Amino acid sequence: MTAFALNHMTVARLGYSALLDLAADLGMVGVEVRNDLPQPLFDGMTPEAAGAMAQAKGLRLLAVAEVKRFNDWSETKAAEALALMRIAKAAGAEAVSLIPRNDNLGMGNGERQAALRVALKALKPMLEDHGLVGMVEPLGFEICALRYKSEAVEAIEAIGGTGRFKLVHDTFHHTLAHGGPLFPAHTGIIHISGVVDQAVPLGQMTDAHRVLVDRDDVLGNAGQIRALQAAGYTGPISFEAFATSVHALSDPGAALRASMDHLSMETA
Repeated sequence: MTAFALNHMTVARLGYSALLDLAADLGMVGVEVRNDLPQPLFDGMTPEAAGAMAQAKGLRLLAVAEVKRFNDWSETKAAEALALMRIAKAAGAEAVSLIPRNDNLGMGNGERQAALRVALKALKPMLEDHGLVGMVEPLGFEICALRYKSEAVEAIEAIGGTGRFKLVHDTFHHTLAHGGPLFPAHTGIIHISGVVDQAVPLGQMTDAHRVLVDRDDVLGNAGQIRALQAAGYTGPISFEAFATSVHALSDPGAALRASMDHLSMETA
């Protein structure tokens, strides 16, 4: 049975308690929470209380997102990462999300790899101290300084970080980066979203195009999931839709259930 999960971005208008209720009602394994939504993280409740609430509903707190521009390392970035790790540990979360810079800077060959290793080397003992995994998410945009999973894996292995760092395989970003190796053994979570606009060119796709996956999806979500699972991946598959049309759904549960049913059928 597929281990579905729910990233709070998909239902950005729901509060934390409603997020948990929805995930539990859908039989999901867990949730990912975010610090970039309009409402406060955990709706302002303490991390300890938030973690207990998730546990009481039988849900894993898969990750707390996010440390932005983590590969633009500095003392300020270290303090930001430490603060998020403390929250994640207090809540009983399994991981923190690490999002690379996406501003067309630090893009030089050699420059971007060196910056990534500096950040990972600094983050590794911090993650170890807190018993957390760092979820590294390459972004497929052409302006991202960590576009390819292969560069992430090379850096993780170079600093002895295998297992402490895991990849986010995002089906949207994998497609934007023109595919490439899958690295199932390095993958900690799959993020899924679909694009159904047949007219938008690959290079012009943005987060605003990311909806729930259905039969009109042009990203090949089902194929990516099948390939990863055939190669040994057994972890969670988390819905991460950014489109305002998804956020505005009057019954997100029904829409998510339909998408879960579609993907379960397509990946069986």
